[in-house]
Amino acid sequence: MKTTDFDYELPQERIAQTPTEPRDHARLMVCPAHGPREDRIFYELPLFLSPGDCLVVNETKVIPARLLGVKEDTGVPVEILLLRRESSDLWEALVRPGRRLKPGTCVSFGDGILRARILENIPETGGRKVQFIYSGVFEELLDRLGEMPLPPYIHEKLENPTMYQTVYARQEGSAAAPTAGLHFTDELLRKIRDMGVTIVPVLLHVGLGTFRPVKEENIDDHKMHSEWYQVTQEAADTINRIKAQGGRLICVGTTSVRTIETVADEAGVVHPGSGETQIFIKPGTRIKAVDALITNFHLPQSTLLMLVSAFMGRNNVLDAYKDAVEKKYRFFSFGDAMLIEKRPYEETCQI
Repeated sequence: MKTTDFDYELPQERIAQTPTEPRDHARLMVCPAHGPREDRIFYELPLFLSPGDCLVVNETKVIPARLLGVKEDTGVPVEILLLRRESSDLWEALVRPGRRLKPGTCVSFGDGILRARILENIPETGGRKVQFIYSGVFEELLDRLGEMPLPPYIHEKLENPTMYQTVYARQEGSAAAPTAGLHFTDELLRKIRDMGVTIVPVLLHVGLGTFRPVKEENIDDHKMHSEWYQVTQEAADTINRIKAQGGRLICVGTTSVRTIETVADEAGVVHPGSGETQIFIKPGTRIKAVDALITNFHLPQSTLLMLVSAFMGRNNVLDAYKDAVEKKYRFFSFGDAMLIEKRPYEETCQI
């Protein structure tokens, strides 16, 4: 398949600039495996869940990963966006202006209470290795000096940074939010638990590569970014027990799908594990364990749109997106949601 097969027209005004408040009042397009789509509100999600189902959530927490400082020798403004921690003081990051920040350059933040030395380039991602120099606790300095790293298509300032965190965020490490989870409130989660649905946390620290368009002409030539994941023994045991009892496995967000499908075997059994995953789910990929997906509307030509197409077929996705544009759904990180039931594999492989 070609990357252009996953393009669609999206008016700029359909890109949500602010979150829906309350969170669970976003719209929800329900896409069953059989039958017509439905237009709902997210707080109606329990109507489409059943006692005995399993809802998998990604409990990663976004860090204030955007640092604004100055080049020490010239005072030129500098931006460093943290992507992934490699050791206590070493990070993979994006830097701007890249041409002026050659290896060996030093950057100062907060009048020098945090400093950074630019190291070598990382050609695969266009990033750099950056070593930080500081006294005290790095996380405390980051909380003091860093800003929330909103996607580049969001141009309005976020008044309340907690709106870019899920209510169940626990473990810091993401450069971007798992945005499908932003629609949940504590009250909605309580209702879901009370009806007999088990909520299982997993972990995948989201990198910015998730949101980048695919640049290769053929999608099979695309090299997926690497992200750190963890599935505990308890989570795996719970999921497998629910699946064995006939319950559905419903993932909140593409990050949860990628995590589960990384550790699932060909029989759909989920195993505990942790490490780096580069799994690329696209049409032709057999979804082994996940039965349904809750997700937002994604960028044209993105790996996320390709993942959704593996659940419902490319033509069905593009038809649903066209419908969403006409009905004025809100798109991308702060936009509305979809509930997608997995369709038969043969149907998802069709061009």
